[in-house]
Amino acid sequence: MKKLLLLATGGTIASIESNEGLAPGLSAEELLHHFENTPQTIQVDCKILMNRDSTNMQPEHWLQMAQAIAEHYEQYDGFVITHGTDTLGYTSAALSYMLTNLQKPVVITGSQVPISFKKTDAKKNVADALRFASEDIGGVFVVFDGRVIIGTRAVKMRTKSYDAFESINHPYVAYISGNDVAYSWKPAQTQSPFALNASLCPDVFLMKLYPGMKPEVFDFIKKMYKGVIIESFGNGGLPFEDRSLLPKIKNLTEAGISVVITTQCLEEGEDLCLYEVGRKVAHYNVILSGDMNTEAIVTKLMWTLGKTTEIANVKQIMESPLAWDRSADSEKED
Repeated sequence: MKKLLLLATGGTIASIESNEGLAPGLSAEELLHHFENTPQTIQVDCKILMNRDSTNMQPEHWLQMAQAIAEHYEQYDGFVITHGTDTLGYTSAALSYMLTNLQKPVVITGSQVPISFKKTDAKKNVADALRFASEDIGGVFVVFDGRVIIGTRAVKMRTKSYDAFESINHPYVAYISGNDVAYSWKPAQTQSPFALNASLCPDVFLMKLYPGMKPEVFDFIKKMYKGVIIESFGNGGLPFEDRSLLPKIKNLTEAGISVVITTQCLEEGEDLCLYEVGRKVAHYNVILSGDMNTEAIVTKLMWTLGKTTEIANVKQIMESPLAWDRSADSEKED
């Protein structure tokens, strides 16, 4: 019999109707009521960590989740975290970096409709999450609408539909149908001992470029942040005519601020060497993101800056794919 721990953090799945709209509000007893019909092959314990809308999630709450996993790691065979969908991708990526050398599954799920509603996707998602948390596999995974996504590749694409999440630039890990798990990709498993590696620096700014952006905005960012992620155009283009951003980016790097260049395009990643608008910024000491999605870049940069603020070291860590960063292409190359 597998022994699983379900950690509840709030979100739509635990929401109730109020005069101000849906808000997390189910008690531990009410939440447990919906898990009474779990398979006899598993034992599920439930703990309420917090009861908040995921819009209000902060890096400090990721640390709270990671610490709860570490605290109970030896007592359970797998873990399920119920979570709001809006920032679920950030949480799954953050936990992927903080929980090092997992040999057990940590599965994050949620729902588009509260579990207390008559018509809801919550019960299926939780059942699927518990099923996958019973697998002999290590890592952080998102389970949603019968699909399993590696923790650093989950992006919320839809606000209402049950198939809210997609796996970006990476194959789905598996598909779940009832009690059956059909794998399409399986991560390599580590024999190294599990460790909590949870120091985070939240001083990260995410900027989405648009035509007409004033370069002077970087002067304010320079005073407030240790790392900047720039969602550039296309393959990694940044304007260098008229309102050129290049001098300001150079100033940031010279001031010791880590600058990561990514793309606004969800799929296929950046390639600064392809066009002149990319090559000009590549001459500076910037960091390349490859085909990582924004949720993973933000959390990995916070995690990296929690270790070091030296640009050379940050660049080495950010550009060296960890097991959970690897794309399908890099897997083939290995």
